[in-house]
Amino acid sequence: MRFDVVTLFPEQFRILSGAGVIARALGRDIATLAIWNPRDFASDAQRTVDDRPYGGGPGMVMKVEPLRAAIDSARAAAVRAGCTSRVAYLSPQGHRLTQADMVRIAAAPGWILLTGRYEGVDERLIETQVDEEWSIGDYVLSGGELAAMVVMDAVIRLLPGALGHADSAAQDSYGDGLLDCPHYTRPELVDGLGVPAVLLSGDHAAIERWRHQQALGRTWQRRPDLLRARGLTADEQALLDEFMRGRGGTAVEREPRT
Repeated sequence: MRFDVVTLFPEQFRILSGAGVIARALGRDIATLAIWNPRDFASDAQRTVDDRPYGGGPGMVMKVEPLRAAIDSARAAAVRAGCTSRVAYLSPQGHRLTQADMVRIAAAPGWILLTGRYEGVDERLIETQVDEEWSIGDYVLSGGELAAMVVMDAVIRLLPGALGHADSAAQDSYGDGLLDCPHYTRPELVDGLGVPAVLLSGDHAAIERWRHQQALGRTWQRRPDLLRARGLTADEQALLDEFMRGRGGTAVEREPRT
């Protein structure tokens, strides 16, 4: 999978190739990353990429011409590499991404990620060059670089071969529309707290049932909105009812988190 990132701060993306899952995936060509700095496509000696907003107001707005030239170059490079890429603009006004979106994004051959700065980019560039707008949450960052890296991390780990175990991504929170179950490791006793007996039983079917029940229960406790959106089978409803009875029916549904 190919990522082309249009950014004024290429150095921020060095962290992706430094260590960890994403660095290994990049090193093994499971994913590739190319960086495009709009300043390299500015037409003046000062390499100007922004200007004052029409109508007045604070801040500066990124200009169409250098951004469009950078996107065109990224598109051409992607085509030469055998990849047809759509353009996504990282923006607090965009569609708020979910795990399902990350799965969809991961199925594409490549993406050109446009990262904004200052007060954003000229709307005419969005209208003519951008295919999708993405947000990672209802808050504002100083620029789109961190959001782009979040998307890349979430997407690349879904690619075949990126994780050490093929089931790791599928069993994460949101993988099945649920939060993940609790996990335990050695030692067996920590500060007087033990490990659930079923996990020590060696009964794989019972362990799988317990994990699924815990995932259902944890989602009910912490993100009931996910259960409402996902729905439950009859067997899952029975597991959740048993979980709730085990807590005396007193678990409190929290407000959905964003």
